[in-house]
Amino acid sequence: MRKSGVAEKYFRVVQDMYDRSRTVMRCAVGQTEEFKVEMGLHQGSALSPFLFAMVMDQLSEEVRQESPWTMMFADDIVICSESREQVEENLERWRFALERRGMKVSGSKTEYMCVNEREGSGTVRLQGEEVKKVQEFKYLGSTVQSNGECGKEVKKRVQAGWNGWRKVTGVLCDRKISARIKGKVYRTVVRPAMLYGLETVSLRKRQESELEVAELKMLRFSLGVTRLDRIRNEYIRGTAHVGRLGDKVREARLRWFGNVQRRE
Repeated sequence: MRKSGVAEKYFRVVQDMYDRSRTVMRCAVGQTEEFKVEMGLHQGSALSPFLFAMVMDQLSEEVRQESPWTMMFADDIVICSESREQVEENLERWRFALERRGMKVSGSKTEYMCVNEREGSGTVRLQGEEVKKVQEFKYLGSTVQSNGECGKEVKKRVQAGWNGWRKVTGVLCDRKISARIKGKVYRTVVRPAMLYGLETVSLRKRQESELEVAELKMLRFSLGVTRLDRIRNEYIRGTAHVGRLGDKVREARLRWFGNVQRRE
């Protein structure tokens, strides 16, 4: 905390919170006797994520590179390189830097993925052990594919939207509730689940259409309208006061681009 420039008075407050702290463990048969907490952070504390991020920032200072070559969220780290040799070199640097400070890189949880692979077959090793190669991985809720496509992520966004829709069917399918209120609930609960992370995804027209079709199905169910009623999509959206999902994605993309530009 001192290295990060935190005021001494705040450092002492945090130190007092952890100094000589004791806790108990609760289990099915009751709880244990009190014991000392000599390392780690208070679970559930609002301050703990901030302290952990500060610790990781200091521990990784000498090996961390600028985004996008290194991305960190708590202890989830993504290392990007242009070759397998560079990946192995960076992995070893991270392992050495963390282990000499009491932390450990988990070999079983470490995976690597090649994007637009041109080098042919090959392996990545960490301390002599082969690292598992995958065709996709999930990071911060988003699925990244080795071929650069986003089809699986779109399908997961559609599924997340339906999951959110089912949670509020008691409101969305209630005929006593106005279409305006239903639209507001939909925009608040369902649509954010469908849009999560899409501002960084390069959607094709087919994938955007897939999202639009799913959304219109939800809106039609909510308003008690079927295709046999031959009501145009624009009227459905206007009744629920819900704009086109594609426009919302482009709006989020421009907002994200603006944030990136301001950071630079």
